[in-house]
Amino acid sequence: MFNAGIAVVCDMLITTILVSLIMLVIWKKSIWVVALFLPVGCIELLYLSSQLTKFTKGGFVPLLLAFFLTIFMGIWHYVQKERYMFELKNKVSSEYVRQLANNANINRIPGIGLLYSELVQGIPPIFPHFIASIPSIHSIVVFVSIKAIPIATVALEERFLFRQEWPREYRIFRCVVRHGYRDVLGDHVVFESQLVQQLKEFIRQESFMVESEGTTTGEQEPIPANEDEMADMQQGFSSTINVTSAQEGKARTSSSSASARVIPDQGAIVVSRASSDSVQPLGVTKGVEEEIKFIEKAMESGVVYMLGEAEVVADPKSSIFNKIVVNYAYSFLRKNFREGDKSMAIPRNKLLKVGMTYEI
Repeated sequence: MFNAGIAVVCDMLITTILVSLIMLVIWKKSIWVVALFLPVGCIELLYLSSQLTKFTKGGFVPLLLAFFLTIFMGIWHYVQKERYMFELKNKVSSEYVRQLANNANINRIPGIGLLYSELVQGIPPIFPHFIASIPSIHSIVVFVSIKAIPIATVALEERFLFRQEWPREYRIFRCVVRHGYRDVLGDHVVFESQLVQQLKEFIRQESFMVESEGTTTGEQEPIPANEDEMADMQQGFSSTINVTSAQEGKARTSSSSASARVIPDQGAIVVSRASSDSVQPLGVTKGVEEEIKFIEKAMESGVVYMLGEAEVVADPKSSIFNKIVVNYAYSFLRKNFREGDKSMAIPRNKLLKVGMTYEI
């Protein structure tokens, strides 16, 4: 029987180090408070030195297991990163959406289509495959990216980040859903209700902002958005939420006007609930209410979840090492990994999958 003392003491030491980093980076505690953990780390180092004397008597086994687990995690991280970069490089251009809007062969069916993707910087390349396989599109399409951020909980009014694609009358949106490590996605009915409610709030606030700037939404095409507007959004989540959480109580009690704000250098609107005494310009009210009714009618027709089944293979011109990692090691791990529709609580009777092959 091998000695597990090395693994236990290493686990204690790693936990102490990680807690110290969390206190310093996320909780923003003083360096002196973090230094109180230093004696604990020293004691654990002494325990570890005593356990290392048993290394040749079986203590190497847990370290060997940890070594292989680290290799598996490294393979998974490498392929997932290359997969994301492939999607980023082959994302759908705005010109494709314009052509799609003018294509008479594409049917619009009632309902809301939620297409899940990890890409937050544009429309994923799996979308044209959906259109090619099924030449129809829902009356409202939302590209959903679920991102975890390093805080406990995210307030509902700060959870959904929306952006609308041009042309606006085609009703294609991008949405980043943020959640903390204590948040649970919950039942799909609750999720659908929250997303639709926040989408309506986004339309109200965006129309209010456009009208207040003196621009029109129907006669003039807006300046095309920078392709990198939502780039690195996940890196900005932590600082945005930290500032919001610190000022959340004051903002809710003192603010009595419109409650939509733009994250600097990202161009994404964070939708908050408007106060009861906020007034929209009269010229916008009719168009906004029509959009709200259209969304509610589409919601009544049902919500369909679309998920891309991307098969990742190595590029034929890549090295032998890359082919082994991608075609064999990663393929084995993916077959034994939890499916995305189960982890995201997507109902099977509303799920539509389309396959695509990525060469990395």
